[in-house]
Amino acid sequence: MNIDTTRPHPARMYDYYLGGKDHYEVDEQAAAHVLSVFPGIKTCARTNRAFMHRATRWLAGEAGIRQFLDIGTGIPTEPNLHQVAQTVAPDARIVYADNDPIVLAYAQALLHGTPEGRTAYLQADVREPERILKAPELHETLDLSQPLALSFNALFHFVPDEFRPYELVRQFIDALPSGSFLVLSHATPDFAPETWRKVQDIYTQGGIPAQVRSRQEVERFFDGLELIAPGVEEPHRWKPDGEVPDLSSADVSLWVGLARKP
Repeated sequence: MNIDTTRPHPARMYDYYLGGKDHYEVDEQAAAHVLSVFPGIKTCARTNRAFMHRATRWLAGEAGIRQFLDIGTGIPTEPNLHQVAQTVAPDARIVYADNDPIVLAYAQALLHGTPEGRTAYLQADVREPERILKAPELHETLDLSQPLALSFNALFHFVPDEFRPYELVRQFIDALPSGSFLVLSHATPDFAPETWRKVQDIYTQGGIPAQVRSRQEVERFFDGLELIAPGVEEPHRWKPDGEVPDLSSADVSLWVGLARKP
């Protein structure tokens, strides 16, 4: 397994923001640089994580979804998506996919689910939809003739337009049956444009492709789908548990959404 410790990696930087320990000095240095221009990045990461938990609970509970495909998984941080889903529905089945070898190294943490459910992991890149959709690990775990939830949490701001992100999402959606769901969260410059210009520069200078997007641009990912209320929204305002947390929009700087395929 070849882990490049000479350049920062977004999954390891995200682990740093969340207070994890699975990162290297190069990631810590880049993350510290981001913190120096955007102190809210830790709030951003935690709020995104909390949204993932609520969206997963809603899907397993309200929507009755029992299958999840989580692409751009990142380094395991408990509770992971399968733990959240299987707390609601012990028979839920989850496939994780990520392109970072360090995630593969920790994948065993993603595979300890309930006896009734199943989890699997495959190392793959979102820019190769066919490889993911045809992977044996996927078909041994999920039934693509039945509805599932497709999850892209904090992933597509690392997929610039040159990689045709909207077409990538459409390829995945087209392969899923009616009644499936898309969950997506995405960094935005809408609330602090100058700050996010600097953050984006730090990532690109570190060799990490990055492109933050406006609300309108994020809404495009859901074209042709039925958005679940409240639609594309700031994560802490999306079906909060109780009162809306008192957070600065500029610190959160994310748009999120969950939508159903008709």
